[in-house]
Amino acid sequence: MKVSTTWLQKYFDAPLPNAKDIADSLTFHAFEIEELEDVSMDVKVLPNRAADCLSHRGVAKEISAILNLPLQSDPLRAPIPEFPKTDRLVVTADPAYTLRHTGALVRGVTVGPSPEWLKSALESVGQRSINSVVDVLNYVLLDIGQPSGAFDLGKIKNENGVVKIDIRRAKAGEKIKVLTGEEYTLTEDMFAFTDAVGGELLDIAGIKGGFSSGVTSETKDLFISAGNYDGTLIRKASQKLKLFTDASQRFQNRPSPELTVYGMQAILNLIKEVAGGELVGVVDIRNKPQDPPIDVSVTLDRINQLLGFDFSKEEVTDVFKRLDLSASISGNTFTVTSPFERTDLKVPEDLIEEVGRILGYDRVPAVEPTFNGTPVDQARYRGIERMKDMLVEEGFVEVSTQSFSKKGDVYLANPLDKTMPALRPSLEIGVQDALTRGKQYQSLLLSPGEKLKLFEVGTVFPKAGEYVELRMTERVPAWGESAGTVDNLSIAKLEDYGKDYTPKKYELGMYQSFSMYPFIVRDIAFWVPDGTDVGFTKSYIVENAGSLMVRCELFDTFSKGGRTSYAFRLVFQSDDRTLTDDEVSTWMDLVTKAVTQKNWEVR
Repeated sequence: MKVSTTWLQKYFDAPLPNAKDIADSLTFHAFEIEELEDVSMDVKVLPNRAADCLSHRGVAKEISAILNLPLQSDPLRAPIPEFPKTDRLVVTADPAYTLRHTGALVRGVTVGPSPEWLKSALESVGQRSINSVVDVLNYVLLDIGQPSGAFDLGKIKNENGVVKIDIRRAKAGEKIKVLTGEEYTLTEDMFAFTDAVGGELLDIAGIKGGFSSGVTSETKDLFISAGNYDGTLIRKASQKLKLFTDASQRFQNRPSPELTVYGMQAILNLIKEVAGGELVGVVDIRNKPQDPPIDVSVTLDRINQLLGFDFSKEEVTDVFKRLDLSASISGNTFTVTSPFERTDLKVPEDLIEEVGRILGYDRVPAVEPTFNGTPVDQARYRGIERMKDMLVEEGFVEVSTQSFSKKGDVYLANPLDKTMPALRPSLEIGVQDALTRGKQYQSLLLSPGEKLKLFEVGTVFPKAGEYVELRMTERVPAWGESAGTVDNLSIAKLEDYGKDYTPKKYELGMYQSFSMYPFIVRDIAFWVPDGTDVGFTKSYIVENAGSLMVRCELFDTFSKGGRTSYAFRLVFQSDDRTLTDDEVSTWMDLVTKAVTQKNWEVR
């Protein structure tokens, strides 16, 4: 989720650190940061915290706990006023899909451009401003995590002034045009908002609003919907339709049904501010009883035992306070009552994780585990590792290919990839595929004339039973063995294999990142006087080929008539873009010009 530091700041009186410092704090205590900009960041919220942290409020709560900065206010702790009821709106909802629905009627709005603060907030996280009403809904979704919808009431039929909405199972073949213009055909395992009087589909419930009742500048009256739906059914429908939205992403992670009224309150307040209008009333229905608060208990001893540290009672108490978790203490036992939005706090280990991440796993000392069981014979494993080391010294590169295959003797009951339903009967296909792919990059990795030599050691699953196999793509002269397969590496001789072998000592260099962009290869050959040092000619080419030449290798040489021909292969690649032929041709022209100035004749 993309969050704005300016947006986050509204939750705090004290000034927040800069975006980089906030990102560092989140990385070490809560979430990874996928992208960082000057005043925004893309926070990778994992499914276990998506119910409460796919929102600026959720991220602000994390920052508050990590940095020990109190929130200025928390919208999910504010009292919810009693909404006025209305008999002008009737909502029915299939309990198989809808857990809770809060709907409202608002009349007399003026839909127009949003105020600058609202536009800026949405644009800061990559959202486009549409109009004042739609922008309010998007703002609330990104602020507290409650998806919602707004419909033009004038486009919905009524019965004697009563609007009737039915959230029902779709009929096979029903079609709906969504707000972005695409048309979707629904199936019986999906659900839709419908006008129960006119029968028209208004919305793919919980996923995307319909075009026919969309809010425009002509809209005067609104039906506003804030619901909570079955996460599994939402996910299945989104995948089937290939329609993934901010709303479906949140619903499939099962936010608390209690959130709908907080979302509705925020929406009504903001619409009053930016579009005016008067609230007619609110209808709030539950198809699932409100879940009672969950009490989870854990002892200080259990916390320290599992984390491997000696945290004090005061430190643990402070963690729960910073996280705004209601905790009672009896002796060394903490009992925490989970707030409604923290649907992830269910067992003692969940509380222990909260203590560890807030206080910092870096405080937990590294301790080598002790082993009190029967020692395992590692001779076979050591033999395999010696074999690998020896192959690497012979110029081979180890690959590791997946264990699944299109065909085989053993098939999976529930394959993750339907195109790879079997376990591999041998390593051959995987290694040959790796060789084919690797040859595309030979010019970048190997000197001209060098062969790409691969090997893999891994378990295979033929009908006769699984075993470990070695497969090579090239003969190993030192072993006197041909390319191919050495079957069943569990054979006894492997345990003694290479016992007298002493691996070479290699000095590891500094890690260098590799480019994700394609490379371009060019060759140049030229005559020089006999006796001209080849190292000098190579250095001269490197000096004139530009900074994007990443490799220069001699691949051919011969002499004739007092002259020697050198042929070099040049590889060009950028770290930040795809090079064009014209760019590389320009650099090659410079190389050719430089060679000619030396009175060397280009062939």
